[in-house]
Amino acid sequence: MLVLFDIDGTLLLTGGLGRSVMQQAGLAMLGREVSIEALQFAGRLDPLILTDLLTLNGIEATEQSLHDMRTHYVDRMTAAIATSGRVSVLPGAHELVRAVGELPGVTLGVLTGNYAETGRAKLAAAGWPKDAFEISVWGDESPNRPHSRDQLPGVAIERCSAVRGEAIPGEKVVVIGDTVHDVACARAHGCRAVGVSTGNYPSASLSKAGADLVVESLVDTGRVVRQLEVWMAS
Repeated sequence: MLVLFDIDGTLLLTGGLGRSVMQQAGLAMLGREVSIEALQFAGRLDPLILTDLLTLNGIEATEQSLHDMRTHYVDRMTAAIATSGRVSVLPGAHELVRAVGELPGVTLGVLTGNYAETGRAKLAAAGWPKDAFEISVWGDESPNRPHSRDQLPGVAIERCSAVRGEAIPGEKVVVIGDTVHDVACARAHGCRAVGVSTGNYPSASLSKAGADLVVESLVDTGRVVRQLEVWMAS
């Protein structure tokens, strides 16, 4: 079984660091204050957020302008993650990742809207070693354009199948996340979804979106592990 964890709002929080850094990046690139009030962050991919930032501030989102904005953002965000002290691990996150990783036949992975550089920096700041997750899929790795989170589980499945030398069916893949977007991307590939209401979406919203299991937090390690064992055996 492949178990994929979202990062922000699921494993950890950054205390709004991304918003403030995007403002700094926009100022550095455009030479003026930028508006981010209308931007939607939760569960979305960084390339799409940066595209919206440029568009909302009157800049055409070309390949070059996106590349420039990404550079400004990633450089500042990785530095801020390392020095701000604002990355905090959500309760039960380390314990659940450890428990799931100890289940026989489970491959651990992350599936996130972050760029690789910022996602890795957040995980490191939260205390996970580089090899904690064997499979990783980042926000700019969907194969089609525009980028879509719904495409990312397919990338994860391909990578895990290559590592394990066998095809992995969707029902043997679990996405654990805090937004309806995490649930939707799992559903798009016939995967299981575990919703955790530690972000902006309450349990009722995650259930309505189609999550197979919803928990209030990752502290309920036993419940999640027992459900994974049921799915592994089915």
